Amino acid sequence: MSTSFGLERHSSIIAAHLASPWRPEDVTPAAASRLAVTLSRQSGSGAHVVAEKLAEYLAHHTSGASHPWTVYDRNLVQRVIEDHQLPGYLERFMPEDRISGITEVLHELLGSHPTASSLAWRTAETIYRLAESGNVILIGRGANVVTSHLKNVFHVRLVASLPRRVAHVRDVQGLNKKDSLEFILREDRGRRLYLKKYFNEDLDDPTLYHLTVNTDLMSYDETATLIGQAMLARAAAMVTHPVF
Repeated sequence: MSTSFGLERHSSIIAAHLASPWRPEDVTPAAASRLAVTLSRQSGSGAHVVAEKLAEYLAHHTSGASHPWTVYDRNLVQRVIEDHQLPGYLERFMPEDRISGITEVLHELLGSHPTASSLAWRTAETIYRLAESGNVILIGRGANVVTSHLKNVFHVRLVASLPRRVAHVRDVQGLNKKDSLEFILREDRGRRLYLKKYFNEDLDDPTLYHLTVNTDLMSYDETATLIGQAMLARAAAMVTHPVF
């Protein structure tokens, strides 16, 4: 039984529809209100820190938006449950690729709740709608693939060396070195499987991203600024050559 749905099978919903120097004032309210970012990351590369700093940067350098910049990561699950009126207990089944194929078969046979594929698809729908509305930073869950046809979305991949990532996880999670390494390997494997299983894409394919940043070589502040500048440069170019 195949659980991969791929974007081509849902084109009715998820489809169709850095160049010039820029200044923040070049980004019109209409364009600024539509911008969105996806952050794909290696575990421990600082995505959560970068996302919060990027939200602050964009809030400062854009104006006229209808709602504030919001980071969606773990809180995305609650949004999916609300959007699709799902029972709250499903939250524990919805980390990135934590449901095995055997578990999914049992769910289908017993009919106890939506299958993993169904939950992944509903997550994709919520991601797509959030990206369309703009002013969101979407972390993980194949958001870059889900929104690949939306011209207002900027796709970023964060990477770092394994020692640096282990050190970051130790600091943030309070784990020892061994547990930090196991955490990283498990998270990276799960995310890679999630993208392959549901979208048939390779997480490490550089052509899926506008920009890849090595947070070994740039601080989190520098990374957030770089992403923000690149986004706004692209938005300014689109004001002159509209693609919305």
